[in-house]
Amino acid sequence: MKKRFLAVTLMLMAAMSVFAQAKAEPVKMILSTTTSTYETGLLDYLLKPFEQENNCIIQSLSLGTGKAIQVAKDGNADIILVHARADEDKFVSEGWGVNRQDVMFNDFLIMGPKEDPAKIKGVKTAAEALKLIAEAKQPFVSRGDESGTHKREKSFWKKLEITPASAKDSWYMESGQGMAATLKIADEKNGYVLIDRATYNFQKDKTRLILLMDGGDDLLNPYGIIAVNPEKYKHVKYDLATKLIEFMISDRGQKMIADYKINGEQLYFPNYKNPRVAK
Repeated sequence: MKKRFLAVTLMLMAAMSVFAQAKAEPVKMILSTTTSTYETGLLDYLLKPFEQENNCIIQSLSLGTGKAIQVAKDGNADIILVHARADEDKFVSEGWGVNRQDVMFNDFLIMGPKEDPAKIKGVKTAAEALKLIAEAKQPFVSRGDESGTHKREKSFWKKLEITPASAKDSWYMESGQGMAATLKIADEKNGYVLIDRATYNFQKDKTRLILLMDGGDDLLNPYGIIAVNPEKYKHVKYDLATKLIEFMISDRGQKMIADYKINGEQLYFPNYKNPRVAK
Protein backbone atom coordinates (compact mmCIF):
# COMPACT_ATOMS: atom_id res chain seq x y z
CA MET A 1 0.00 0.00 0.00
CA LYS A 2 2.79 2.35 0.97
CA LYS A 3 4.65 1.57 -2.25
CA ARG A 4 1.53 2.25 -4.25
CA PHE A 5 0.95 5.52 -2.44
CA LEU A 6 4.58 6.52 -3.04
CA ALA A 7 4.29 5.70 -6.73
CA VAL A 8 1.12 7.78 -7.08
CA THR A 9 2.74 10.64 -5.19
CA LEU A 10 5.77 10.60 -7.45
CA MET A 11 3.56 10.56 -10.54
CA LEU A 12 1.59 13.53 -9.24
CA MET A 13 4.79 15.43 -8.46
CA ALA A 14 6.13 14.73 -11.93
CA ALA A 15 2.86 15.86 -13.51
CA MET A 16 2.85 19.03 -11.42
CA SER A 17 6.45 19.72 -12.42
CA VAL A 18 5.59 19.39 -16.12
CA PHE A 19 2.51 21.56 -15.65
CA ALA A 20 4.51 24.22 -13.82
CA GLN A 21 7.17 24.20 -16.53
CA ALA A 22 4.51 24.54 -19.23
CA LYS A 23 2.97 27.47 -17.38
CA ALA A 24 6.32 29.21 -16.69
CA GLU A 25 6.49 32.73 -18.04
CA PRO A 26 8.89 32.98 -20.99
CA VAL A 27 12.14 34.81 -20.29
CA LYS A 28 12.45 38.10 -22.16
CA MET A 29 15.75 39.11 -23.75
CA ILE A 30 16.69 42.18 -25.80
CA LEU A 31 18.80 41.85 -28.96
CA SER A 32 20.19 45.14 -30.24
CA THR A 33 21.01 44.85 -33.93
CA THR A 34 21.17 46.32 -37.42
CA THR A 35 18.31 47.43 -39.62
CA SER A 36 19.23 45.07 -42.47
CA THR A 37 18.99 41.84 -40.46
CA TYR A 38 15.55 42.93 -39.29
CA GLU A 39 14.21 44.35 -42.57
CA THR A 40 15.17 41.27 -44.59
CA GLY A 41 13.30 38.94 -42.23
CA LEU A 42 16.42 37.01 -41.22
CA LEU A 43 15.96 37.56 -37.49
CA ASP A 44 12.38 36.31 -37.39
CA TYR A 45 13.48 33.22 -39.29
CA LEU A 46 16.43 32.49 -36.98
CA LEU A 47 14.91 33.44 -33.64
CA LYS A 48 11.54 31.69 -33.88
CA PRO A 49 12.83 28.12 -33.27
CA PHE A 50 15.25 29.34 -30.60
CA GLU A 51 12.42 31.07 -28.73
CA GLN A 52 10.23 27.99 -28.91
CA GLU A 53 12.95 25.66 -27.68
CA ASN A 54 14.14 27.91 -24.86
CA ASN A 55 10.81 29.32 -23.62
CA CYS A 56 11.86 32.88 -24.27
CA ILE A 57 10.84 36.01 -26.14
CA ILE A 58 13.54 37.99 -27.89
CA GLN A 59 12.80 41.64 -28.55
CA SER A 60 14.87 42.88 -31.50
CA LEU A 61 15.83 46.55 -31.56
CA SER A 62 16.56 47.51 -35.17
CA LEU A 63 18.88 50.49 -34.80
CA GLY A 64 22.01 50.33 -36.89
CA THR A 65 25.39 49.35 -35.46
CA GLY A 66 26.37 52.61 -33.73
CA LYS A 67 23.09 52.97 -31.86
CA ALA A 68 22.88 49.22 -31.22
CA ILE A 69 26.22 49.29 -29.43
CA GLN A 70 25.31 52.41 -27.44
CA VAL A 71 22.05 50.85 -26.26
CA ALA A 72 24.05 47.89 -24.95
CA LYS A 73 26.53 50.23 -23.23
CA ASP A 74 23.59 51.90 -21.52
CA GLY A 75 22.49 48.54 -20.15
CA ASN A 76 19.38 48.34 -22.29
CA ALA A 77 20.25 45.20 -24.26
CA ASP A 78 21.44 41.70 -23.40
CA ILE A 79 23.20 40.87 -26.65
CA ILE A 80 24.17 42.60 -29.90
CA LEU A 81 24.47 41.50 -33.54
CA VAL A 82 26.34 44.14 -35.55
CA HIS A 83 28.77 44.69 -38.44
CA ALA A 84 31.59 47.08 -37.63
CA ARG A 85 34.60 45.06 -36.47
CA ALA A 86 36.66 47.92 -35.06
CA ASP A 87 33.73 49.05 -32.90
CA GLU A 88 32.98 45.45 -31.88
CA ASP A 89 36.57 44.93 -30.73
CA LYS A 90 36.47 48.21 -28.80
CA PHE A 91 33.17 47.18 -27.17
CA VAL A 92 34.87 44.01 -25.91
CA SER A 93 38.24 45.53 -24.98
CA GLU A 94 36.53 48.22 -22.89
CA GLY A 95 34.71 45.51 -20.96
CA TRP A 96 31.18 46.08 -22.26
CA GLY A 97 30.90 42.79 -24.11
CA VAL A 98 32.17 39.22 -23.85
CA ASN A 99 32.31 36.13 -26.05
CA ARG A 100 32.35 37.82 -29.46
CA GLN A 101 31.88 35.33 -32.29
CA ASP A 102 31.89 35.61 -36.08
CA VAL A 103 28.45 34.64 -37.35
CA MET A 104 27.94 35.45 -41.00
CA PHE A 105 28.90 37.77 -43.83
CA ASN A 106 27.65 39.25 -47.03
CA ASP A 107 29.06 42.24 -48.88
CA PHE A 108 28.41 45.84 -49.75
CA LEU A 109 27.81 47.10 -53.24
CA ILE A 110 27.13 50.39 -54.95
CA MET A 111 23.92 51.11 -56.82
CA GLY A 112 23.23 54.04 -59.06
CA PRO A 113 21.43 55.28 -62.17
CA LYS A 114 21.64 53.01 -65.18
CA GLU A 115 23.16 55.94 -67.13
CA ASP A 116 26.02 55.94 -64.58
CA PRO A 117 26.94 59.64 -65.03
CA ALA A 118 29.94 59.30 -62.67
CA LYS A 119 31.29 56.38 -64.73
CA ILE A 120 31.99 54.09 -61.77
CA LYS A 121 31.19 50.81 -63.49
CA GLY A 122 34.37 48.83 -63.94
CA VAL A 123 36.49 50.46 -61.22
CA LYS A 124 38.23 48.08 -58.81
CA THR A 125 37.66 49.64 -55.39
CA ALA A 126 34.85 51.40 -53.57
CA ALA A 127 37.15 54.32 -52.79
CA GLU A 128 37.80 54.83 -56.52
CA ALA A 129 34.06 54.77 -57.17
CA LEU A 130 33.31 57.35 -54.48
CA LYS A 131 36.12 59.58 -55.79
CA LEU A 132 34.50 59.61 -59.24
CA ILE A 133 31.08 60.37 -57.73
CA ALA A 134 32.53 63.28 -55.73
CA GLU A 135 34.43 64.68 -58.71
CA ALA A 136 31.31 64.48 -60.88
CA LYS A 137 29.22 65.97 -58.05
CA GLN A 138 26.56 63.35 -58.68
CA PRO A 139 23.90 62.75 -55.98
CA PHE A 140 25.05 60.33 -53.27
CA VAL A 141 22.78 59.34 -50.38
CA SER A 142 24.51 58.25 -47.19
CA ARG A 143 22.92 56.51 -44.22
CA GLY A 144 24.44 59.23 -42.05
CA ASP A 145 23.45 57.31 -38.91
CA GLU A 146 26.69 55.74 -37.62
CA SER A 147 25.46 52.33 -38.77
CA GLY A 148 27.94 49.71 -39.94
CA THR A 149 27.20 50.72 -43.52
CA HIS A 150 27.81 54.39 -42.74
CA LYS A 151 31.05 53.59 -40.90
CA ARG A 152 32.33 51.61 -43.88
CA GLU A 153 31.43 54.47 -46.21
CA LYS A 154 33.34 56.92 -44.00
CA SER A 155 36.39 54.63 -44.09
CA PHE A 156 36.45 54.99 -47.88
CA TRP A 157 36.23 58.78 -47.71
CA LYS A 158 39.05 58.77 -45.14
CA LYS A 159 41.31 56.86 -47.54
CA LEU A 160 40.57 59.52 -50.13
CA GLU A 161 41.16 62.36 -47.64
CA ILE A 162 37.75 63.72 -48.62
CA THR A 163 35.22 64.84 -46.03
CA PRO A 164 31.84 65.33 -47.72
CA ALA A 165 29.10 67.00 -45.73
CA SER A 166 25.50 67.72 -46.62
CA ALA A 167 25.86 71.23 -45.18
CA LYS A 168 28.46 72.24 -47.78
CA ASP A 169 28.13 69.71 -50.61
CA SER A 170 24.85 69.85 -52.47
CA TRP A 171 25.48 66.45 -54.10
CA TYR A 172 25.93 64.66 -50.73
CA MET A 173 22.86 63.80 -48.68
CA GLU A 174 22.41 62.02 -45.34
CA SER A 175 19.16 60.17 -44.71
CA GLY A 176 19.63 59.37 -41.02
CA GLN A 177 17.47 56.30 -41.68
CA GLY A 178 17.68 52.55 -42.28
CA MET A 179 18.93 50.93 -45.46
CA ALA A 180 15.59 50.42 -47.21
CA ALA A 181 14.54 54.04 -46.57
CA THR A 182 17.96 55.31 -47.72
CA LEU A 183 17.68 53.33 -50.95
CA LYS A 184 14.26 54.84 -51.56
CA ILE A 185 15.67 58.36 -51.21
CA ALA A 186 18.55 57.53 -53.55
CA ASP A 187 16.02 56.25 -56.06
CA GLU A 188 14.02 59.48 -55.80
CA LYS A 189 17.20 61.53 -56.34
CA ASN A 190 18.41 59.20 -59.11
CA GLY A 191 21.68 59.02 -57.22
CA TYR A 192 24.26 56.58 -55.92
CA VAL A 193 24.14 54.61 -52.68
CA LEU A 194 26.29 52.14 -50.74
CA ILE A 195 24.08 49.23 -49.74
CA ASP A 196 24.42 45.75 -48.22
CA ARG A 197 23.67 42.84 -50.51
CA ALA A 198 20.87 41.47 -48.34
CA THR A 199 18.88 44.69 -48.65
CA TYR A 200 19.74 44.87 -52.35
CA ASN A 201 18.32 41.38 -52.97
CA PHE A 202 15.27 42.25 -50.92
CA GLN A 203 14.62 45.64 -52.58
CA LYS A 204 16.10 45.51 -56.09
CA ASP A 205 12.74 45.04 -57.79
CA LYS A 206 11.38 48.16 -56.07
CA THR A 207 13.93 50.65 -57.44
CA ARG A 208 15.09 52.09 -60.75
CA LEU A 209 18.71 52.03 -59.58
CA ILE A 210 20.96 49.20 -60.74
CA LEU A 211 23.98 47.36 -59.40
CA LEU A 212 27.11 49.10 -60.65
CA MET A 213 29.88 47.77 -58.42
CA ASP A 214 30.46 44.72 -56.22
CA GLY A 215 32.91 41.95 -55.47
CA GLY A 216 35.89 43.83 -54.03
CA ASP A 217 37.63 42.62 -50.86
CA ASP A 218 37.10 46.08 -49.41
CA LEU A 219 33.33 45.52 -49.67
CA LEU A 220 33.19 42.39 -47.49
CA ASN A 221 30.62 42.81 -44.69
CA PRO A 222 31.10 40.43 -41.72
CA TYR A 223 28.75 40.31 -38.70
CA GLY A 224 29.65 39.58 -35.09
CA ILE A 225 27.49 38.59 -32.12
CA ILE A 226 28.45 39.65 -28.58
CA ALA A 227 26.91 39.10 -25.15
CA VAL A 228 26.76 42.11 -22.81
CA ASN A 229 29.15 41.66 -19.90
CA PRO A 230 27.21 40.63 -16.75
CA GLU A 231 29.92 42.25 -14.64
CA LYS A 232 28.83 45.60 -16.07
CA TYR A 233 25.11 45.00 -15.63
CA LYS A 234 23.87 42.31 -13.26
CA HIS A 235 20.37 42.30 -14.78
CA VAL A 236 21.39 41.12 -18.26
CA LYS A 237 20.30 37.66 -19.40
CA TYR A 238 23.84 36.42 -19.88
CA ASP A 239 23.06 32.69 -19.73
CA LEU A 240 20.35 33.01 -22.37
CA ALA A 241 22.56 35.28 -24.48
CA THR A 242 25.27 32.62 -24.35
CA LYS A 243 22.76 30.02 -25.51
CA LEU A 244 21.78 32.23 -28.45
CA ILE A 245 25.43 32.68 -29.43
CA GLU A 246 25.94 28.91 -29.27
CA PHE A 247 22.84 28.42 -31.42
CA MET A 248 23.98 30.94 -34.05
CA ILE A 249 27.43 29.39 -34.44
CA SER A 250 26.26 25.78 -34.25
CA ASP A 251 26.10 23.65 -37.39
CA ARG A 252 22.33 23.99 -37.27
CA GLY A 253 22.39 27.78 -36.94
CA GLN A 254 25.00 28.20 -39.66
CA LYS A 255 22.99 26.00 -42.01
CA MET A 256 19.86 28.06 -41.32
CA ILE A 257 21.78 31.21 -42.25
CA ALA A 258 22.98 29.60 -45.47
CA ASP A 259 19.49 28.35 -46.32
CA TYR A 260 17.77 31.73 -45.90
CA LYS A 261 16.92 33.08 -49.34
CA ILE A 262 14.76 35.76 -50.90
CA ASN A 263 13.55 35.13 -54.45
CA GLY A 264 15.94 32.20 -54.63
CA GLU A 265 19.01 34.28 -53.69
CA GLN A 266 21.12 33.71 -50.59
CA LEU A 267 21.36 36.84 -48.42
CA TYR A 268 23.97 35.83 -45.83
CA PHE A 269 26.80 33.30 -45.66
CA PRO A 270 28.03 31.33 -42.61
CA ASN A 271 31.23 32.77 -41.15
CA TYR A 272 32.00 30.92 -37.91
CA LYS A 273 34.44 28.40 -39.32
CA ASN A 274 37.36 29.96 -41.20
CA PRO A 275 35.91 33.50 -40.84
CA ARG A 276 36.45 36.04 -43.58
CA VAL A 277 37.54 39.51 -42.48
CA ALA A 278 37.05 42.81 -44.29
CA LYS A 279 40.22 44.41 -45.71
